[in-house]
Amino acid sequence: MITYNPKEWFSFIFKFHKADTFRKLLPLLIAIGIYSAGICYLEEEVLHLAADSKAAKISVMHSLLGFVISLLLVFRTNTAYERWWEGRKLWGALVNCTRNLSVKVHALFPEASDERSRMIKLIRLYPFALKNHLRGVSSMNQNELLDLYNVTELKSARHTPLKISNEFYTQLIQLNRSGKINGEQLLILNAECQQWLEISGACERIKNTPIPFSYSVFLKKFIFFYVMTLPIAYAPVLHFYAIPIVIFILYVLASLELIAEEIEDPFGHDANDLPLDEICKNIGHSVDLVFNLKEPQKSIQN
Repeated sequence: MITYNPKEWFSFIFKFHKADTFRKLLPLLIAIGIYSAGICYLEEEVLHLAADSKAAKISVMHSLLGFVISLLLVFRTNTAYERWWEGRKLWGALVNCTRNLSVKVHALFPEASDERSRMIKLIRLYPFALKNHLRGVSSMNQNELLDLYNVTELKSARHTPLKISNEFYTQLIQLNRSGKINGEQLLILNAECQQWLEISGACERIKNTPIPFSYSVFLKKFIFFYVMTLPIAYAPVLHFYAIPIVIFILYVLASLELIAEEIEDPFGHDANDLPLDEICKNIGHSVDLVFNLKEPQKSIQN
């Protein structure tokens, strides 16, 4: 995720980064510029079309279509941002859930023990497992999980967060049966275990449910044919000035679509995706702080 100062205006104008839409659209903008120049030359030098009433009517039609396409793009970007923000809220809830679970485990098991160490490791590993699961990584760092699962079992695990949740809950049941925690204490810890699975399921819903294919295809076709007909409509009126105008309109419309495509899946590696690596590290710092394992290296945020 890109960090920036929202109060800086002029630096944004001249700043380019790997997620900048202008860099991605540059070949297409050049092609549209050449196409527009060809249409303008054909109408000006060959057909000798003037800005008559028919051209004015076509311009009005494009203005109405521009209003329609702007509404579609607003809906598209708002829907994509809602998915991004919902993902951020879910990971914020995971931070709080992990803190609550760490505090409860520390209160129930203040002394060092094998069960306590095992639960601490599971709590720390769950966010990393969920992050890699959402990014399509088949396994985590095997050195970290070597004492929990053997290598064969780790490679064959299709859902590592679910596996860790199952391991943690099984640990709680064994502690209850051995009399180390009673039924009330089991219910206290059960709430966070349940929330783990709810957060995982909600993130998977965002990940596995993209914008409907028909809507996305229609919007791209609409933008393409709208821009391709712009030089035909505006060349008789604006002459060769229509070339930069068409390029700018394409840049605005296509940029909004690219931004929506990037943020609708907030769990990836794109520049504007959620900072899951940083969140996972902060969760680890939180657990270390609760159990006094080491001093946190940075401020912990949710």
